[in-house]
Amino acid sequence: MKHLLKMADLSKEEIESILDLADQLKYEKKNHIPHPLLAGKTLGMIFQKSSTRTRVSFEVGMYQLGGHALFLSSNDLQIGRGEPVQDTARVLSRYLDGIMIRTFAQKEVEDLAAYGSIPVINGLTDYAHPCQVLADLLTIREKYAALEGLKLCYIGDGNNMANSLIVGCLTMGMKVAVATPKDYQPDPAVLEEAKGNPNFLLTDSPMEAVKDADVVYTDTWASMGQEKEKEERMKAFAGFQVNEELLKAAKPGAIVQHCLPAYRGQEITEEVFEAHADELFDEAENRLHVQKAVLVKLLGDQQ
Repeated sequence: MKHLLKMADLSKEEIESILDLADQLKYEKKNHIPHPLLAGKTLGMIFQKSSTRTRVSFEVGMYQLGGHALFLSSNDLQIGRGEPVQDTARVLSRYLDGIMIRTFAQKEVEDLAAYGSIPVINGLTDYAHPCQVLADLLTIREKYAALEGLKLCYIGDGNNMANSLIVGCLTMGMKVAVATPKDYQPDPAVLEEAKGNPNFLLTDSPMEAVKDADVVYTDTWASMGQEKEKEERMKAFAGFQVNEELLKAAKPGAIVQHCLPAYRGQEITEEVFEAHADELFDEAENRLHVQKAVLVKLLGDQQ
């Protein structure tokens, strides 16, 4: 594991190793046991998309690991004025121990990794959100003790979350049912990989997808950069809301997950959100613990 660019980069064993280390670091944090595993290390955090959870969790995570994090917006870097990604990668590799980038194009993340000489972590692109899915898997495992055989249902836009959940959950031996409008399906490359897998279902019927699900997952209907499509998307996704009626078809006690921010009354109702708030904010917290595990794996001396 040299980088974390997308979920397909990780084997089942590597995911399990990250989750196990996250469990350990979470236990130590809760019990005030210091773990300065990255003392003297510096992470550069490039943000071309703004964030709450990604920025705070990575910055706090590096601090708790004894290292330092630098916040770098596109306004702070020459990359925002047209410097090639490959030049930025080579320069930052001379200064930093690792790079986390949150941006639009997956190619930009891949180019940073190709031209740089230090680990690169994808904090989010339009194609993938691996850090979030690792946090989701940790949260689900905490609830059910194991992942294999569980069913996750994703309802909504076939976006970066759908792409990464399909790959990550199938890798862990879970069943995945995805319900999206026909014009908003996940990336064709992801669907091609999942094609023929008996554990995967793609449908335009939320009720079909949610049947007997252990985990019900949703995300915003209009992601960052899609604001101009909002009105059109509201119409397209009108029947894809996670509400009490839909949850009746899931397994009793099914948990609800959302990568946040949530728009109550759109992709999820106020009632469902508040009924499952503990699960949703456990999931948000687990971004910190999982990302610390990823940082230790990539930047630590014991890799």
